[in-house]
Amino acid sequence: MMPRLSPATDDRPLQRLLAALPAPMVRAYRWLCRPHLVWLRVPLALMLFLGGCVGFLPILGFWMLPLGVLLLAEDVPFLRRPTLRCLGKVQGWWDQYRLKRRRSDRGG
Repeated sequence: MMPRLSPATDDRPLQRLLAALPAPMVRAYRWLCRPHLVWLRVPLALMLFLGGCVGFLPILGFWMLPLGVLLLAEDVPFLRRPTLRCLGKVQGWWDQYRLKRRRSDRGG
């Protein structure tokens, strides 16, 4: 089951991210995005978000912050579009970085 999306929302960055993740992570994300699991998704998203805010501590990490926002955006409509836009920009930056690196590896 795919995450809920409004027709105006362009979810290509999310679909691209899911395509790049290992299958168990994709299954876990899709399982968490089922509508009746909002009671689990929102507290988990908030815990990840808060854990990311104190990412300088051992075990916790800054990686938790975007993951928490991504999960929270499933249930908070005004977060959905900016989150997907930011994800798209990060993916564009990553593509440019990889292309630049690939060119420098060939040339040098």
